[in-house]
Amino acid sequence: MTFATSSCNAPSCTPSCPTAKPPLSLTARLHLHVSAWRQRRQLAKLDARALDDIGVTRAEADAEARRGFWSAPDHWTR
Repeated sequence: MTFATSSCNAPSCTPSCPTAKPPLSLTARLHLHVSAWRQRRQLAKLDARALDDIGVTRAEADAEARRGFWSAPDHWTR
């Protein structure tokens, strides 16, 4: 069975599943949180033209910037 034909689905993967990742170390998690914090600070500083270029409204950017540093995107930890 190849990865493409595997019946494994990511949320319920077992350690033997090819998509399972090892748990993140404390240092790795801290790095993720700091990265999210920095990116959100930069997003909050973008002007209207830059936000338009990336397809984000000011309201969306402000909402994302207000999120806590601990709230890293789900795909970073999967």
